Parts: sequence; structure tokens; C-alpha cells
Amino acid sequence: MLKFYPRPAQALVTHACALGVVLLAGGDARAADPDAFGWTFGGFGTAAVSHSDNRQADYSSSVLKATGAGYTDAWSPHVDSRLGAQLGVTVNKQWSGVVQVITEQRLDRSYRPIVEWANIKYQATPDLAVRVGRIGLPIFLAADYRKIGYAYPWARTPVEVYGAIPISNSDGIDISYRWRANGIKFVSQAVAGGTTLPLLNDDEVKSRKLTGISTTAERGALSGRISAFSSEVTINLAEYLFDGLRRFGPRGESLARQYEIKRKRFNALTLGATYDPGNWFAMAEIGRFTTHSFFGKSVTVYSSAGYRFGAFTPYVAFAGAKAKSPTHDPGLALDGLPPQLAAPAAQLNDGLNYLLMSVPAQHTLSAGVRWDVRRNIALKLQYDRVRPSERSRGTLLNVQPGFGARPRVNLASAVLDFVF
Repeated sequence: MLKFYPRPAQALVTHACALGVVLLAGGDARAADPDAFGWTFGGFGTAAVSHSDNRQADYSSSVLKATGAGYTDAWSPHVDSRLGAQLGVTVNKQWSGVVQVITEQRLDRSYRPIVEWANIKYQATPDLAVRVGRIGLPIFLAADYRKIGYAYPWARTPVEVYGAIPISNSDGIDISYRWRANGIKFVSQAVAGGTTLPLLNDDEVKSRKLTGISTTAERGALSGRISAFSSEVTINLAEYLFDGLRRFGPRGESLARQYEIKRKRFNALTLGATYDPGNWFAMAEIGRFTTHSFFGKSVTVYSSAGYRFGAFTPYVAFAGAKAKSPTHDPGLALDGLPPQLAAPAAQLNDGLNYLLMSVPAQHTLSAGVRWDVRRNIALKLQYDRVRPSERSRGTLLNVQPGFGARPRVNLASAVLDFVF
């Protein structure tokens, strides 16, 4: 479907929308016979380093990482580095399975591996398939390979858009169906399930009653994807803050109900398209995300284009996230409170507004070049100019008190992507 990676990559990475998998080169030749048992094994990885000139915050590719470039270390390998492996097993033309394991930095600063995919597929007909297990969420253009840096042109997928849903898989079931109309190839998917994602200590994200639909379309060099998802989300984060607010009567209770994340419905709608006739590519995605909590509502977008000169692909990109809900709240009224209550109330207000600053509002201008060094290795150099909006820390982590005086971030990254 998506062909924006250089042509040599197509022999290594197959984008199979109906399967939701990227099969890497390698494995047993017996897999060529659909009625015989066979297997494939492949790996992928990214070795990277990034430098930020802003020492008051960390730039990171995901809120699920502990550190990044900037405050923790001016030079950081943790922004983009990862390693993964995938095993696919084919029993016959109807039954198959896949397991994908990835290691990258986590919130506890470890690189303990996680199981990204682990599912069994039943191919009921040539066009209808059912999968059960841990399945990649079919949302965004790069949903099937968002962890495989070699498959896309940039150093990383645009964080304003892809960072809006850091959860990339679900434990449950999905059904996919291939169909055609007016010369256009379609793949429609329906997914149901949920997931639990550990954070730090006893904190975790629980996504329950997750349902979604997604349709991809392809005609020649043009392809696109539209997805809609909804889930009931609980995050036991900052419970001390909301418990503290409730001690201040009806106003505090109202604030806690409004902003805490307990069984709150999260809705997402995304639309993307890419055009790749061979020598150049252009693509764009837009997403709208809504939840009645301190995450609020936001709209995200990016667009990118590049041109291929042999093994080199220079490219440019713009990405932005706009908050559609307040990123500041006056909180508890301090007037009339006795001093022994005014001070903790002010601290609670500060804590609440720090949470509201987590609603991303920023834009990024990027320019870079990809060099396909050899058949399965690509070197990318990328420059990003990141500017969070007022009263938002954007997608940045570990923001320090002096950050507001210099909100811009200039980031330089060198990334080596490979598959094997």
C-alpha cells in the first residue's frame, strides 16, 4: 500500500494491510508452499543519537520513555534507538501466527523487551481473515510498521500525530476483509479488545471496551487510510492531586470529576493519504482526539514531501498539534481561605495546571536526508525546529522551571536503520 520508502526496501518490507503485519526477509523456504508448514524470521533496529540545544526539557519520541535529548543529556541515544525481532509461522493456507518483540527505553529507564504482537490468524477465505491475540492497532498510515524505522523516510514518525496515541496494540480480535470497487483496492478492518500498559511504580493505563474500524484504499500510486476508534480509559496518575482537590468541597469535587481519568471515553478519528509515483512522494495525515479529562481535545496534522536522487532522498516535513480545550484552569478559589489552607490549595492549582500543560500544542519544522547505504541499511540525518505554544509543554518531557524563557528546541539527529 504505502510506497514512500525507496524502491530497494520493497524487496525487504511487505506492507500487507489485510494481515496487519510486516514480514521481513529471511526464514524457511518451505513457507512458499501455502499447504506446508513453514516459518519466517527477521529483525529490525535503529541505532540513533540526538542533540538538543534546550537544557530545560527533554525531547522524546514518546511519552512512554523516561528521558530524551536536552535536560537529561544534551546528546541522547534514547530518542529513537530500538531493536526488534519477528517470527512468523504458517501451518497451512488457513492458519498462521506471528510474534514480534521489541526493546526500547521504558519509563523505568530499562530496555526490558516487550511483546508488541502475538496473534493467530485464520484465513477463512482469500479475502476474509480473523486474528486473535495481541494485534497492532490499525490506526495511522504507518500503523503496520510504526516501530520499523527503515520503512519510512524520516528519523521518526511525526510525534505530534503519532504521539497522540502512544499505545500501539490491543489484546483482542480483529476481522479484515479485502474488496474492490471502481478499480480501487480496499481493506476494511474491525477491532475489539483492550490493553493494560504499566507506567511507573503502581501506575498504569487501562484501555477497556476498545472498538474501532479502519479502511485502507489504494489505486496506483495513491493510497489512503481512515480510522475511527473509541475506548474507555483509566489512568491512576496523580491520584494524590485529585484526592486533595476533593477535600475542598464542591468546587474541588467538580474539578476532580472533570479532569481525572477514570473510565473516561477516549475517541480518535484519523485520515491520511500518500502519493508515491516512484521518484518522489507526498503525504499527509490529520487526527482529532477527544477525552473528557485533563488530556482534553486536540487536533494534529503533518505533511511531508521528498525527492529521490539515486540512493539519496532529501525531504521536508511540517507537523502541528493544537489544543481544542483549555490548557489552564483557575482551579480552587483562594480568596477567603485561611493561610493554612490557601498554601496547599495554591499547590493543588499549580499541579492541576501542570497536568493541563500536557495537552500537546506545538509545531515542528523538519528537514533531512535519507541515504540508502546498501540494500537493508539506511542512514538518516534530520534537523527539527520544535516550538511549543504558550501554556503547553508540547510533547516534551521533564520540563524544568526555566523552560518558559526559551520554549524553542533545535534538535539534530543521526539515525541508522536496518533490517535483517
